[in-house]
Amino acid sequence: MQPSESNLNVGSEAPAPAHHSWLYRRVALPILALLRMGASPEKLAWSLAVGLLIGINPILGSTTLLCLAIAFVLRLNLAASQIANHIVYPLELILVIPFIRAASRLFHTAPMPLSAPELLRAAREHPIALSRQLWLWEWHAFLLWALLAALAIPILALALTPILRRLLKRVEHHQYPLLSATKQAEK
Repeated sequence: MQPSESNLNVGSEAPAPAHHSWLYRRVALPILALLRMGASPEKLAWSLAVGLLIGINPILGSTTLLCLAIAFVLRLNLAASQIANHIVYPLELILVIPFIRAASRLFHTAPMPLSAPELLRAAREHPIALSRQLWLWEWHAFLLWALLAALAIPILALALTPILRRLLKRVEHHQYPLLSATKQAEK
């Protein structure tokens, strides 16, 4: 005898799935999962701080490898550092020019021309000199970023540690949903 559809649905209504924001699904849930898997709040805080600060490094295209290398050398959580690194990518794009401008003032180099016609003219007339100047601007911006990161990483890690400790307590007491309501009902 085949059960009818009406018999299958009787008493088996599951609550509607919880719809979380992109930020919650892509950032909070992985961090909560790392806490749940046994990552210490202190190591996780340092991993996130390193990822966040490396993620705004003004050398475009270098953040993933630099973050992996530093997290590996310091024995930090690679997943947490990469999550943080990739979250701040838009901020990296926004901060490249301010880093270059601040570094050119700090190191007393010629300011970078921001107009396309000036850059194209320099590229046509003096391509090697422009390449050297671009590397100099990037190098100085990187040095400025490294100084700021060396100061900010410990401060950020110390600020994140108590937050992650509280989150760990909530996770341990099942006060923070890691799964949608339907998946919890299935268990």
